[in-house]
Amino acid sequence: MAVTEKIGFKSRLAMIKKDQVGYLFALPYLILFFTFTVLPIGISIFFSLTDFNSISIRNFVGFDNYIRLILNDDIFIIALKNTLIFASITGPIGYLLCFFFAWAVNEIRPKLRAFLTLCFYAPSISGNAYLIWTLLFNGDSYGYVNSILLKMGLINSPIRYFHDPKYMMTICILVVLWLSLGTSFLVFIAGFQGIDKTLYEAAAVDGVRSRWQELWYITVPSMKPQMMFGAVMSITSSFGIGDVLTGLVGFPSTQYAVHTIQHHLQDYGGARFEMGYASAIATVLFALMLGSNLLVQKMLSKVGE
Repeated sequence: MAVTEKIGFKSRLAMIKKDQVGYLFALPYLILFFTFTVLPIGISIFFSLTDFNSISIRNFVGFDNYIRLILNDDIFIIALKNTLIFASITGPIGYLLCFFFAWAVNEIRPKLRAFLTLCFYAPSISGNAYLIWTLLFNGDSYGYVNSILLKMGLINSPIRYFHDPKYMMTICILVVLWLSLGTSFLVFIAGFQGIDKTLYEAAAVDGVRSRWQELWYITVPSMKPQMMFGAVMSITSSFGIGDVLTGLVGFPSTQYAVHTIQHHLQDYGGARFEMGYASAIATVLFALMLGSNLLVQKMLSKVGE
């Protein structure tokens, strides 16, 4: 056994030495990834087991922060529910919208394709793109929706859409979906452009006739790396939603109607400086993202089979 391990270790060293140029090129990325991703996650998990107050660690409390989070923090339960609602709706729907819009745009001639790509992508890179929705759903009679409804006699007084819990969730979901055509959309466009056209010719010979069959048996399997990347981006953005909602409804939202885990994290980490408790919130959020990513990867691995 020891001899096998020794040989295996030597063979690994030989492989590293053989491909040392490639490893040297990858080293800067690995250093950055470890420094700004792996290390912060590890530090956050450690702090979640303490009562760190951003200056010093007074006590090691073990899992007390997690127990408090689950059993004694009613606002966190509301935030967890809202986050899961946003993630389960905006994540899959936004992902599918990115894919099918990219598929449709890819079928158009190049000049019009470039223009439509810019139109779809522009909202995601404009920091205040959601402000158009505040004009539409402004809470006074100058808001376009209120103005139209008042003129039609459908309402007697303006509705404060961004302060009424009855409307807040629906409007926020629409805004997030509108902003979801971002990086994933561009990645899918690039993926469609990179598919070998001869695969479609070969598939036609083998009996594939409809565009839907081409999509399922040729396009999707050929784009698995892009689809995986798009899924990761969609999941991350849907669970980490927060800033857009704050811009729309303020912080905190009325009756915590759209209060998310991201908001809860900002509250305890940025306002109260309970960094140990905030780290526990961040760790739970990370676990949700990681679990969702693993689930999606398992599902995408079966696509096209």
